[in-house]
Amino acid sequence: MVQFPKIIQGGMGVGVSNWRLAQAVSRLGQLGVVSGTALDQVFVRRLADGDKGGYMRRGLDAFPFPEMARRLWQEYFVPGGRPSGTPYPTTPMHQRRDPRKLIELCMVANFVEVFLAREGHKNFVGVNFLEKVQLPHLASIYGAMLAGVGYVLMGAGIPLHIPGVLDAFAAFRPAEYKLAVTGAVQDQGEDTMMRFDPTDYAEGALPGLLRPNFLAIVSSNTLATTMLRRATGPVNGLVIEGATAGGHNAPPRGKLQLNAAGEPVYGERDRVNIAELRELGIPFWLAGGFGNAEKLRDALDQGATGIQVGTAFAFSEESGMRPDLKNELLSQAVAGVGEVFTDPLASPTGFPFKVAQLEGTSSALNVYQERKRVCDLGYLREPYAAPGGNIGYRCAAEPVANYLAKGGKVEETVGRKCLCNALMANIGLEQNRKDGSVEPALVTVGDDLNTVAQFLAPGRESYSAADVVKSLLRLVPEEAAADADSARTLVAAHA
Repeated sequence: MVQFPKIIQGGMGVGVSNWRLAQAVSRLGQLGVVSGTALDQVFVRRLADGDKGGYMRRGLDAFPFPEMARRLWQEYFVPGGRPSGTPYPTTPMHQRRDPRKLIELCMVANFVEVFLAREGHKNFVGVNFLEKVQLPHLASIYGAMLAGVGYVLMGAGIPLHIPGVLDAFAAFRPAEYKLAVTGAVQDQGEDTMMRFDPTDYAEGALPGLLRPNFLAIVSSNTLATTMLRRATGPVNGLVIEGATAGGHNAPPRGKLQLNAAGEPVYGERDRVNIAELRELGIPFWLAGGFGNAEKLRDALDQGATGIQVGTAFAFSEESGMRPDLKNELLSQAVAGVGEVFTDPLASPTGFPFKVAQLEGTSSALNVYQERKRVCDLGYLREPYAAPGGNIGYRCAAEPVANYLAKGGKVEETVGRKCLCNALMANIGLEQNRKDGSVEPALVTVGDDLNTVAQFLAPGRESYSAADVVKSLLRLVPEEAAADADSARTLVAAHA
């Protein structure tokens, strides 16, 4: 019988769940997960900073298409790193028909991240994507599969078509993915399908690929049932994420209501029925406020396979979060004064977004107001039906005049924040603007921010991913907690 991990480390983007963190967790027999969000841009900026430690080079050397790897290295690597204060190089924003170089970037970046996370052990590694960020999906997934990724996780939407994509790639077939477009483009004859044929990029014969397990991240029983009934391929498990989790939250069901602080109000309709989940007969993990040993034991007692934990790992030594941000928020947690606001407006997607309240970041009104609106990464842009039956792209956080010219409404721009640039700043890859300004950070964490102090040993100011895993498993019977051998069994089953 296949054994699954008790703990899934959350796939926090951009770059917080990096290869170092995923490797550390997977080495312990749990599921380490890298964030696949904007990995192409993260990869480019690491090369522009001189590839400190030579890790990107090592991943590139293992990439199965060496000419592709060589082209990207020559294009973006800066020996010794770019001069301090100079802008990072820019790449084209994604669209339905990406230029070849951008497709290659997605493939290589995802390969390198997963390859590095898998180094030095035989356990599974996962990759997490957002359904809302559809444009890079196909090339990114293929790149991760080239590196032998064992799990693909996806939330922030209903990823019905991803299981079929995994099946296609594992069977040496091209894959298609329908782009969600606001408006009736299809009725005007415009093609909205994205396509990826691996043979267009292979250098020689296509390598054989394992079909990863697919875990859908959902927020309700209805979505769980929908995934199992309508997905285009096997769904191997579900992560049930509650509204206390960091990052994007599913909107409350029904008419949106705000509390006195201005946060969305979640009610009885938003609660998950665990008994109904058990009846689905599929492994499931509970997420959102489950970052302690008691919650893991309770989840197992209720029939869950385990838990997904994000915030606790976000503050571990191995995570990619910028050290100054990590240290300040850890200090707040120790003092019990950390504050997290579920912002109904911040994300251009329209989904509520959890924001840690921290001076000097865009959570502060003055910092948000001082930042000049610019959209040059575009991962959260909304495809829409443009005049003439074409597909256009807009973002509610871009310059207001630009958004209105694309048919957007002014009220949709109020309070919107550029998450793409802010999340890059969270990991020390902030863009330097020609006017001398630097992109501010905006940290997202779960409501249980203050509980991360539990992982700090007396006299210590930091903790490791291993500290988190050990603490979470301390109430689990030893025979159930020893998942390293089970994880290796699962690897062997896919070999």
